[in-house]
Amino acid sequence: MIDEKKIERAIRLLLEGIGEDPGREGLKDTPNRIARMYREIYGGMDEDAEVHLSRTFSVGNNEMVIEREITFYSTCEHHLLPFHGKAHIAYIPDGKVVGLSKLARTVEVFARRLQIQEQLTGQIADALMEHICPKGVLVMLEAEHMCMTMRGIKKPGSQTVTLARRGVFESDPALEERFFRMMGR
Repeated sequence: MIDEKKIERAIRLLLEGIGEDPGREGLKDTPNRIARMYREIYGGMDEDAEVHLSRTFSVGNNEMVIEREITFYSTCEHHLLPFHGKAHIAYIPDGKVVGLSKLARTVEVFARRLQIQEQLTGQIADALMEHICPKGVLVMLEAEHMCMTMRGIKKPGSQTVTLARRGVFESDPALEERFFRMMGR
């Protein structure tokens, strides 16, 4: 549960800590703005992917379904800086599919938490396996991390790619190859 009052107090202390005056005109409403923003960008803390994945539809064919280029924004738990990119999801249904928007909503549930990309990738794959029970899932995330861009090594444009395979994608390399061909890679 997000506690906006605690966030406001913390932001005032942060501003003081970097030598700012939290009472000056440009900053006096900043703690409240940050608290409201955090409710939005960390809203996944209070969400369960099952809400989005519980409604499925029966299908007669079990061919690969791919939803690609799902934009996401998350926050690195190590530096509290953003990372953002694209999620690509493939799954092999086992008699039922989920609405395509629900895949994007599932990405959002986990991205809107303090996170690391490796964990985010696995959480999405595991939620799909658990709630829609497909034969297999493959999730690939490509992201740029501001902790690599703004500080430290300062390498803008560098991409981190993570991949999580579950079910038949783990045991059948031809399915993974097919995914990459369909992605144009």
